[in-house]
Amino acid sequence: MDKIIIKDLEVYGNHGVYEEENKLGQKFLISFELHLDLRKAGKTDELEASVHYGELCHKITELFKKENHKLLEKCCENMAEFILREYDMVKGVKVLLKKPWAPIGLPVEYPAVEIFREKHKAYIGVGANMGDKVQNINDAAEIIQASNHTQIVQIARIIETVPFGGVDQDTFMNTVFEIETLLTPIELLNFMLDVEKQLKRERIIRWGPRTLDLDVLFYDDIISEDERVIIPHPGIPERMFVLEPMCELAPYKVHPLLRKRMIDLKNELEG
Repeated sequence: MDKIIIKDLEVYGNHGVYEEENKLGQKFLISFELHLDLRKAGKTDELEASVHYGELCHKITELFKKENHKLLEKCCENMAEFILREYDMVKGVKVLLKKPWAPIGLPVEYPAVEIFREKHKAYIGVGANMGDKVQNINDAAEIIQASNHTQIVQIARIIETVPFGGVDQDTFMNTVFEIETLLTPIELLNFMLDVEKQLKRERIIRWGPRTLDLDVLFYDDIISEDERVIIPHPGIPERMFVLEPMCELAPYKVHPLLRKRMIDLKNELEG
């Protein structure tokens, strides 16, 4: 991917572990590497197709001075998240923060922290069969959209489906959310669990009735080895209530383990 690079923006800030650093402040040097597609800007010569790096420098300076933090790591995280939220076209960002006047007491050019953060595409399976089912789904979408780290890109049609798993219960309303998130897989799972909790989900009977069910189906094309969050979701190939909305949003998405497209998995399940 193309890059815009800003090197050693000098900002005076009051970040640090020691009280003197918070009171007196010191110089910091900030560098950015923005990852984005610059082809349109190169073809049209229009600023709207790129990032105004002068404007970005002013915004980052304001953000850097707004609050005091103990760690460079926290400063970097805040700046990376700000850039990814503020600029839709930026898909990834590297932030390098140098502290040349750090109170180390030994000869050193500078300590620094460098991080890379990027936007991730994920698909969330959504189901509800208690209370106002459609409203529960809409409420979940609003909570997700109101976060500062995850945004909904598309929502498939809500469909009515029969219960899965053999438990006697009401029919479900199901859909899939396509989202863009700054969270890691485990952070995303925990966020989905928190949304469920806010909407009074109780995990009592496996495959039982619930006000809301949010499952992480895909996260980019990763294959997770973390037993806390298994990605892709193992139930995808056998659940029509997942495959049907997935085919509406991304029929040609390839399952990273099975190496089959969503439309092909749906056709196989239909027999």
